[in-house]
Amino acid sequence: MVVMTMLYELLLADLAAELPSAVRLQSLVRMVREHFGCGAVCLLRLQDGVLSPVAVEGLVREALGRRFVVAQHPRLAAILASRSTVAFAPDSPLSDPYDGLLEHHVGEALPVHDCMGISLYVNGELWGAMTLDALTAGTFDQDARDQLQRLALTVSAAVRMTRLERDIRALRLARQDSPVPLGDRQEGEILGQSTGLKRLLHELDVVADSDLPVLLTGETGVGKDLFARRLHQRSPRRERPLVQVNCAALPESLAESELFGHVKGAFSGAGNARPGRFEAADGGTLFLDEVGELPLGIQAKLLRALQNGEIQRLGEDAPRKVNVRVIAATNRQLHDSVRDGHFRADLYHRLSVYPVPIPPLREREGDVLVLAGHFLELNRGRLGLRSLRLSPAAERALCAYAWPGNVRELEHVISRAAIKALSRGADRADIISLEPELLDLAGDTVLPEPARAVNMPEITAPQALASLQQVTNQAQQQAIEQALAATEHNWAAAARLLEVDPSNLHKLAKRLGMK
Repeated sequence: MVVMTMLYELLLADLAAELPSAVRLQSLVRMVREHFGCGAVCLLRLQDGVLSPVAVEGLVREALGRRFVVAQHPRLAAILASRSTVAFAPDSPLSDPYDGLLEHHVGEALPVHDCMGISLYVNGELWGAMTLDALTAGTFDQDARDQLQRLALTVSAAVRMTRLERDIRALRLARQDSPVPLGDRQEGEILGQSTGLKRLLHELDVVADSDLPVLLTGETGVGKDLFARRLHQRSPRRERPLVQVNCAALPESLAESELFGHVKGAFSGAGNARPGRFEAADGGTLFLDEVGELPLGIQAKLLRALQNGEIQRLGEDAPRKVNVRVIAATNRQLHDSVRDGHFRADLYHRLSVYPVPIPPLREREGDVLVLAGHFLELNRGRLGLRSLRLSPAAERALCAYAWPGNVRELEHVISRAAIKALSRGADRADIISLEPELLDLAGDTVLPEPARAVNMPEITAPQALASLQQVTNQAQQQAIEQALAATEHNWAAAARLLEVDPSNLHKLAKRLGMK
């Protein structure tokens, strides 16, 4: 009882102290873990049937990126369904969501042998849960369960405090005519804990309140669409539509109609009048993805829409007023396109009033494991697995890789590795550890920015007799294959990576027998 009293005193001292919310909650789970002498403690926030870790102690880093669908985890569902402490026997047939994820046993795929948890309520509403896990059976006896029951009120008070602090910040921003920040998880959540990412998100939250055009730049696969969505969600236009246009997928003959609409009979096949994307986004936000791919003729009309807030349907004489905020994104260096005459200088300056570079994954220290955890849990659920984790060697391989395809590449690497593990005989009922060879990173060439370096093939004694043309063809084919692998077989992006004209790249690939 004396020890319990000391824990209460420490928790209350933290509540009284002026601490950042994240620090307060992290301190809370650390003290709970020390008090109960268990392997891990996790504080989880519930939203839309999904539990997201808010603070963890004793779990591997990638656990922070996991999102647990309650319907797929019967232990978590049982905890949320009760107002009392719920404990699970060591021989419980229900798998634990943290099997194989305890921090100091990362080299071993060990199941959790003792588990208990309790649901947390804030202002009478179910907020989430706290779970405690141990490898040693019998760690949580009846006394420990009773203590957790009493502790739940204090934990809820700490959560309530962080919620209150968030609401106060929101009110302060509201008095400055800023949008209320979205404290809860949103669709298309941007995951990561790195300093650079946090700084970027703060910058986006500030610029979101303005109507300035924003140009998001960055490599393929960094998730520019997620950052565009966040800008819209944090803006005063968040109740209005966000309309996304993939400019690279617009055929030149239909681009004008898609963006600005057309009247009946404007062209062959135009049987009815149709509004364009600008009108669909009226009052809201228009996201022009891969804006560097727009034909020059359309660029002039886009410039008019940005300058005057007017669009003109194809085949119509009178202009129409629209109130649209434009966010554009590109993986090109648009200033180079301007120099080469492929992009209008006036449109570039109009779009890039506020340029925001999105950092590549290799510059977001530590985020690769958080994101990997997210994709591991997604694939665990999709494939019906008990547990899916990374071995320590796989973690090191992920952190050492330079990720030319960024977050999208990481997602595909994890998905492929999970399927390979099953195809090689892994049992769905086991704790499956992904090893480096399943990630297949060794065969991917990691190249420096801004373009891939092409290595000439080694010429052994027999190859030394090959003609110069044969060696050149082999090097060209290797370079094209590497560029396509890095851009997920996107020929236009591969051409930019190799700094050649797309049409010339297609001709070369055909000559080399690749098409």
